[in-house]
Amino acid sequence: MMRTALGVVRSLRIYYGHPARARAMDRLYARFIAADDLVFDIGAHVGDRIGSFRRLGARVVAVEPQPALHRTLRLLYGRDPQISLVPAAIGRTAGTAEMKINPANPTISTLSDAFIAASRDATGWQGEAWPRSVNVPVTTLNALIAAHGRPAFIKLDVEGFEAEALAGLSRAVPALSFEFTTIQRPVALACLERCTALGYTEFNAALGESQALGAWRDVRAMATWLADLPHDASSGDVYARLA
Repeated sequence: MMRTALGVVRSLRIYYGHPARARAMDRLYARFIAADDLVFDIGAHVGDRIGSFRRLGARVVAVEPQPALHRTLRLLYGRDPQISLVPAAIGRTAGTAEMKINPANPTISTLSDAFIAASRDATGWQGEAWPRSVNVPVTTLNALIAAHGRPAFIKLDVEGFEAEALAGLSRAVPALSFEFTTIQRPVALACLERCTALGYTEFNAALGESQALGAWRDVRAMATWLADLPHDASSGDVYARLA
């Protein structure tokens, strides 16, 4: 419990301690979100994206399966009637799944065994460990849309489970983002393939927490960009939008 609490405090310090980063985040998401839009935050963690979406005037459905982080989100945002907090994971089908918990670094807790395997011996991932697990409910993006409405934007950050989450979406929303890591490029390529099948034609990306987009690309150029990234680029987010 102490390790978990320290991990949450660490995340709060990292994700809420930089006002300039928050302003950059608002500028980035303002390209996709307007006041009164509905937004899904899938893998909400400690909720820094929730804060940005609400500053832009959006209504938010925030999905986070980790019990400690869900409690944190309730403390931070539970009184806001424009935010719905969902204690679940997102996958291709509804049910339950085993989530592997990294207490010291809860942002990389995951449902994906392949994600953990890819991190072993990888440069920059030394010392990461997932000693605990917890069974969590799993729902789908389609089910969320049926319950809450069609969002203008979906943010996906689920540590190697992004392709599984997108498999549970049968109709494109105007725009979405998904996290990628250089230790699991095939997952990012699978997400690009799914996005193309859903009808997305324009793609962009921001490295790390830079909140800085480059040029919009077609799917082939985006796949090449991902393949050419050096390993130490580590992670970032790909953005997809309908033409």
